[in-house]
Amino acid sequence: MTTLNSELRAFYTARQEQIPAEIREIMRRAGQELADSGQADRALGAGDRAPRFRLPAATGKTVALDDLLADGPVVLTFYRGAWCPYCNIALRALQQHHADIISRDARLVAVSPQIPDESLSLAEKHGLAFDVLSDIGSDTAKQYGLAFDLPDDLAAVYDRLGLDLQRVNDGHPHTLPLPATYVIDRGGVIRWAFVTTDHTTRAEPSDIVAALDALR
Repeated sequence: MTTLNSELRAFYTARQEQIPAEIREIMRRAGQELADSGQADRALGAGDRAPRFRLPAATGKTVALDDLLADGPVVLTFYRGAWCPYCNIALRALQQHHADIISRDARLVAVSPQIPDESLSLAEKHGLAFDVLSDIGSDTAKQYGLAFDLPDDLAAVYDRLGLDLQRVNDGHPHTLPLPATYVIDRGGVIRWAFVTTDHTTRAEPSDIVAALDALR
């Protein structure tokens, strides 16, 4: 069976051939600097209490972590935005496993720094049945230790590619979250965590389901 990360790796390999060498080098250098920063190790992990949040969903309602936890454990995943193809692949994979997650009495929510309109377009395009939340300014990502600022040369590349993060992130174009997924128990404690500086790698849905099973 094809895993999410094997699909991501295949996409990465094919995409490299389409990216000019100069841009590939800027991306590689930025990725290495982020990895060397040690931020992933400093982010919240298993055993930490999950910071509470209240964030707008793509549908216009407000979603609070406390309300989600009242119904059972929560799977909380952070992604960069609809403009990120790796994020789209990962979110589609989560949708494919959504039934497995809710059958364990858990709720899945995805958080990005993009505006609700962008989240709504994403949810509709991929048929996402879970809430997609907007963390404008990455305040929630900061509480989890995930927010970082793009280096200027990489931000300039994204501008050249027409991503318009100034608009989709509502005036916070350079701040993004590390890819991360948390399983939070009903008491608000993180019981399982996946955090990485590598945006081409994500938590395997099967590992998330196994972490939920471990709570039972």
